[in-house]
Amino acid sequence: MAHDKSDSSFRVIDRRLFTEQGELRPEAQEQVQREKEAPAAEAAKPAASPSAAPAGKTAAPAAPAEEKPVPARSPYFDLLVRSLANQAAMLLTGIQDPATGQTMVDIEGAREVIDMLDALREKTRGNLAPEEDKMLAEMLGSLKFSYLEMSKAAAAAAAEQGAGRGSASRR
Repeated sequence: MAHDKSDSSFRVIDRRLFTEQGELRPEAQEQVQREKEAPAAEAAKPAASPSAAPAGKTAAPAAPAEEKPVPARSPYFDLLVRSLANQAAMLLTGIQDPATGQTMVDIEGAREVIDMLDALREKTRGNLAPEEDKMLAEMLGSLKFSYLEMSKAAAAAAAEQGAGRGSASRR
């Protein structure tokens, strides 16, 4: 049986902006041109007459054409950040080792997760919704403070343990 290639159940559309040679595709060039012309068309529209504005009030200036739209909040980004933050918090407060039953605190593991969150914030700067940026900043601040406190406590415990061994060896 011969199949007709034009009768396929789906169609693939190439939406890449650049060709294999790295040049902008003609469709993308047309889109860029339309976007450049759109603000010009808005400026060409006749403005409301000054008599239409209330006395003593002037029309508000138009928003700059270069203003970047505010990104939408993503529940998946929230989930990712909260998941990493929970992992770091568990490592700082301790997790029970299934083999020994003892609670283990992994300060260095927590530091690595905090560093990942820091890198995530740096790489997404300017691309997050304001609520996402605020949440990420607050979680990072809280985790860094907890890490600092746990590091100090671990250093003090190590110093105490070292002092205890030193006095026991002198006897």
